[in-house]
Order: sequence, then structure tokens, then C-alpha cells
Amino acid sequence: MDVRGHLDLLLLTVLADAGPVHGYALIATLRERSGGAFDLPEGTVYPALHRLERDGLVVSHWEHAVPRRRRVYSLTPDGHRARVTKQAEWHTFLTGVESVLAGTAAP
Repeated sequence: MDVRGHLDLLLLTVLADAGPVHGYALIATLRERSGGAFDLPEGTVYPALHRLERDGLVVSHWEHAVPRRRRVYSLTPDGHRARVTKQAEWHTFLTGVESVLAGTAAP
């Protein structure tokens, strides 16, 4: 399934719900919550996380876990605000699409 344009919202939401988490766990959570629809490759998720970090929406730190160290990501206050904004935009978009598909006017 194509998540272009919505990946930021998905990542920000998982981070908001799960708290600090490493990338692999984030990918697994997306896959699990979507019933397998969002089985995203690392090459999609990690660049998005790095971009969100550059934008100040996510911070990361290295966790020295056995057997290897992992980068752990969490939301910043700006990331929490961005998630709320993106979620509201998504609901507006979804309402519009549902209205078009149903042949009715949006509320």
C-alpha cells in the first residue's frame, strides 16, 4: 500500500503512542496495527525519521542494548503539535473522500 504523503502522520502517531522506540520496533508496530498493509522497508522509514529529526519533530539517541546498540526515537513538543495538525488534516481529507464516494455533500 502506498503511504506517500501520510508516512509522517503514521510515524508521529506511533511515536506518540509507543513513546521512545527504535526503528525496527516502529516498523513492526506499523505492520501489526495495519494488519500487514503497511509492511514498510527500512529504506522508507529511516530516511523519513531522519527528515523528521532534521525538522525538529523527532529526537533520537543511541541506546547501548545487548547485543547491539540501537537508535531510539521520540517526539519533541513540536512533533506532538505536528501530529495533532496532520491528524486533523487527515480527518478533513477522509471526510471529503467519503462524501465523494458516497455521492453526498460533506458535512
